[in-house]
Amino acid sequence: MNKRRRLVGTVISNKMQKTAVVEVERSYRHPLYHKVVRDAKTYKVHDEFGVSPGDKVRIVESKPISKTKFWVIEEVLRVEERSEDDAVEELGV
Repeated sequence: MNKRRRLVGTVISNKMQKTAVVEVERSYRHPLYHKVVRDAKTYKVHDEFGVSPGDKVRIVESKPISKTKFWVIEEVLRVEERSEDDAVEELGV
């Protein structure tokens, strides 16, 4: 395996062509107050898999693809189950 950073996150948007927005959450202990703090960051990633919002994916850093895209989806870990009602609402019917 190479030395590229790999992160696991959830897809929150796929409205661009071949680009998805992935939210990566991390938790850490605050250095002064010792409370566990949750922090989230979003990344624009290159999407060749055609993921949908709610899917859990592993992303890996790559060479710059565009001005804001430096990450690529490596694999889809879990596909979000969708019902037929969600598909109808998405179409606006």
